[in-house]
Amino acid sequence: MNKNRYALGVFTLIMITVGSVDSIRNLPATALFGSQLIAFFTLGAIFFLIPTALISAELASGWPKQGGVYIWVKEAFGKQTGFLAIWLQWIENVIWYPAILSFVAGTIGYLIDPMLAANPYFLWAVIVSAFWGVTFINLHGMTSSALFSNICAICGLLLPMSLIIGLGAAWMAGSNPIQIKLDLASITPHWTDKSMWVSLTAIILSFCGIEIATVHANDVENPQRAFPKALSYSVIIILSTLIFGSLAIAIVLPQNDINLVAGIMQAFDAFFARYHLSFMMPVVAIMLVLGGLGGVSNWIIAPTKGLLVAAEDGNLPRVFCLVNQQGAPVVMLVLQAVIVTLLSALFLFMPSVNGSYWLLTALAAQLYMLMYLLMLAAGIKLRKKHPNHPRLFKIPGGFWGVFAVAVIGMIGVSTTLAVSFIPPQEINVGTASHYEFLLIGGLVLMCLPPFIASAWEKRQRT
Repeated sequence: MNKNRYALGVFTLIMITVGSVDSIRNLPATALFGSQLIAFFTLGAIFFLIPTALISAELASGWPKQGGVYIWVKEAFGKQTGFLAIWLQWIENVIWYPAILSFVAGTIGYLIDPMLAANPYFLWAVIVSAFWGVTFINLHGMTSSALFSNICAICGLLLPMSLIIGLGAAWMAGSNPIQIKLDLASITPHWTDKSMWVSLTAIILSFCGIEIATVHANDVENPQRAFPKALSYSVIIILSTLIFGSLAIAIVLPQNDINLVAGIMQAFDAFFARYHLSFMMPVVAIMLVLGGLGGVSNWIIAPTKGLLVAAEDGNLPRVFCLVNQQGAPVVMLVLQAVIVTLLSALFLFMPSVNGSYWLLTALAAQLYMLMYLLMLAAGIKLRKKHPNHPRLFKIPGGFWGVFAVAVIGMIGVSTTLAVSFIPPQEINVGTASHYEFLLIGGLVLMCLPPFIASAWEKRQRT
């Protein structure tokens, strides 16, 4: 077989990585923190984005079986811990879906009537309808879903991201009023400011997903050269678009006016009003809706298929292994949609739309950070346990090179996990005790199923 037939080039790897990680919906959350976001994005790249990219690249090239993080952590720590890891990745995405779809709902609402963007009942109805619609698409096969996702990535991510950055540059060049300061003192992080540490949650979450692209490691020609080069360019593109996109919102909107759900539309509205381009608002709204739906479509099946591998390995009752004629895991997809429907009800009970959005963001970040801790630990364990196992991509420096990269990543992950429990001062999430109770309760509730399933499996064997 000609291996070059399946080889991916550096450019393709860059597009896969950027498409998996970059997202315009995160910009309002990071724009809240003004000029200091530049420093925090840089720290996030050093202590999270780069280490997780390198570790996942090595693991994917050494253990490239379907199942991803489940296979890696299972190989390092056993089947039960592997199941916990893939469960965390799956349930984090389930919690993330209401957040990204609230962005879609807010965009639609803002176009009809800006007041609707803050109406929790409207948001809930749109979120639930959109998610069940995308679930229906994925239940009917991947061909149409893949085409839909590709169109959404171009029209809903690359075009509007480029547009808002260009408008931000034009705004600054035109001597318009700027809502933030960009001098050295303002850019430098204020380490004693608790709210700045809280911003790390949103910034790190905007970097999550880098491990998804590394499943293609076995299809890369000369991975020792291609991966570092592709990852370097990807980090530059992701950092540039997220930093400049966030700054574009921060310079045009006062901090207290930024809505986490409709902030992108608010920024475009302000830009277009200044340049007499308000007729473009419906076009931009359609782009953003496509981008949000495409993001959900991209992610809705991948973690579910990883969980399916774990289910087929005996970690869940056989009913969860049921697939239809198109190979879609029916029970898991429907269960996922039911959970999203229930979680979306948070928008009806939290004191503000921003509060609901932030709570979902913080809980998703916590669950994903726990998964990354297991993945980074698996990187260390497998390099020590199987030092001679063939890997197409290896982190330089032997065991201590892998150890150093993983520990740097663990510092970023642990810090994010800790600060995510701090309620943000700029967002109405209720009292600190109420916020922390919801987070701790949600974290415990979401982590319980793997342990219940493990107890069920042991009982079945006896």
